[in-house]
Amino acid sequence: MSKVLNEIIGLMENVGTRPIETGVPGLSMIKGNIPAHQLSALYKPMVGFTVQGTKILLIGERSTALKGPSYYVLPLHVPATASVQPGHDGRPYLSLGLELNQDVLHSLLRDIPENLLPSAAEHFAACEIDIEHMEAWLRLLRLTKTPGDIPALAPAYEREILYRVLMGPQGWYLRQLGLSESSFSKISQTVKWIRDNYTKSIDIGEIASKKGMALNTFHRQFKRATGLSPIQFQKQLRLLEARNLIAFEGYTVANAAYQVGYQSPSQFNREYSRFFGAPPARDTEALKRIEDARE
Repeated sequence: MSKVLNEIIGLMENVGTRPIETGVPGLSMIKGNIPAHQLSALYKPMVGFTVQGTKILLIGERSTALKGPSYYVLPLHVPATASVQPGHDGRPYLSLGLELNQDVLHSLLRDIPENLLPSAAEHFAACEIDIEHMEAWLRLLRLTKTPGDIPALAPAYEREILYRVLMGPQGWYLRQLGLSESSFSKISQTVKWIRDNYTKSIDIGEIASKKGMALNTFHRQFKRATGLSPIQFQKQLRLLEARNLIAFEGYTVANAAYQVGYQSPSQFNREYSRFFGAPPARDTEALKRIEDARE
């Protein structure tokens, strides 16, 4: 396994602290001491492979250490904060990400016999990666050196990675995501709706009713899937977007608050300070200085 891991590390030698699109559809990679504000984001549905070092991912009140080499699954869009640490030997943090492709997932679910699919969920955690799974990542990563092979071979390697995940300890989530009438799939649809309408007031009771769930059941299923209540999810989306507007789009604090759906700037300031650990003006000035230093 160390030979495979060393080749992956070698192929990531020239990666930096900003995500790099590799030319392979959906595949990105990143390396080094990544600023915390860059890791505070709305994460896309993805399979992540922590190659080296550790990522501490905080979703709601749930903190998870993703220590390499290991993989993890984010089946839904989810707002999160994170930090990274180098390996115990001082080697830089390295990770790969592969966006979830629903078409590939549905194809796999059609081809795998029902009795072989996982029927129970495990809590979100780092998953041990075996040699077969790691070799599939290596084959996908090698395509960055032979771009002419990407159209023919990338779909096969991507399919294998998703197959390994489906058959692993987090595979239940992917299975449920592919079943249109499952509670998890309905929560996924709700997450998409909130993401598209996060500036608006939302009626959780009405949403639950439309999904055919009792209110308490809906809340429980939503938190199980995302680690957050629906209102927390919306609030964190608003705060993340406001932070970008103030730091990088030239908005004033008050204008950003109104833009993302807040009616009270004082409430916005309180919730922003609680979430990011500093008032919006001070926090975003620090972000600008960090980004200017990286230019």
